[in-house]
Amino acid sequence: MGIFKYLIGLWAAVAVYVLFSLFAGPKGLAAYNYLLSERDKQWDNIRELVLINEDLDKTRNNLLFDRDTLLVHARQMGFGHENERFIRIVGFSNPNPVPGNVGSIYVAQIPSYIPERSIRITAICIGLLIFAFLFMLEFIDKRARE
Repeated sequence: MGIFKYLIGLWAAVAVYVLFSLFAGPKGLAAYNYLLSERDKQWDNIRELVLINEDLDKTRNNLLFDRDTLLVHARQMGFGHENERFIRIVGFSNPNPVPGNVGSIYVAQIPSYIPERSIRITAICIGLLIFAFLFMLEFIDKRARE
């Protein structure tokens, strides 16, 4: 029974290491759940960019093939008045481009976790504390018997 007491400190250190690694370590559940939420945010951003791309394609096609849309767009840009007619001239660039909504860049954040080194140091310290506590209890018990 004497040596079994001291093994409790070792077992406690291993248990602390395993629990901290499992829940808060670099490959633990907290980091994994954070990465899953970041992946969902990335997918949401991709879906938003796909919708913006579809809208821009529709606008481009309408400007290429629909005369009324071209007239409305030219008037929005300030190129025409009510009773003016427009003709399409191909090959000239727009001197004042209308800024379109092209989406935003989403950069994933690094998950926060407890480094492996800190987990090891914490586990060793807790194991040594429990070992010292049990050693002191045995020492006090021997003193009390004398």
